[in-house]
Amino acid sequence: MARQMVAFGVAPYSEVSVEAAVPTVAEVKRLADPLPDAWLTSWNTGAPATPPPGFPDLNRPAPIRELSGDLAWVEPYLPVGISMLDQPVGSIEDRFAAVVGPHLGEIRWTSLAWPEVPDQDFCGEYNHAEVTMLFNCDSRELEPRTDQHTVLVHVRRRNGDGYEDRRAAWLAERIGQKVVGPPQHV
Repeated sequence: MARQMVAFGVAPYSEVSVEAAVPTVAEVKRLADPLPDAWLTSWNTGAPATPPPGFPDLNRPAPIRELSGDLAWVEPYLPVGISMLDQPVGSIEDRFAAVVGPHLGEIRWTSLAWPEVPDQDFCGEYNHAEVTMLFNCDSRELEPRTDQHTVLVHVRRRNGDGYEDRRAAWLAERIGQKVVGPPQHV
């Protein structure tokens, strides 16, 4: 369903980003091969302020390709986020979906284009036209953990007049679906 919605709104300048929460060193190693261009960032607020000599500081994004050998030094930085941002649509989605496994994660397509629909009072939309596929959670904050995947369709909010509900429903109808949950306002 997410890909159908993306196909409906994709534009030449659209991009895709992926991110997952990785809780163990073994999983960092497992994800490094299929995602060699990914970056790691510590999500641990108690992580060391200074990395061991000769290793990257995971308090800032670091390329996963710079990690090699024994990754035991990564342990105090866990959990880490693994991400690839602003990639061409179609370039990383399959690889990421195949390896995200039980981890909390997301695929987020941005810079889509929702069309103008004058008879519905919908203007063309580019700034608030996104689709997010959530893995094992139902919130963009990647928590709490759930046993499901969720698709979020991003539309412009307008003055509490129901515009976003009508726009989301109209978009879902274009791909033979319907909105099943309440809006999430971020």
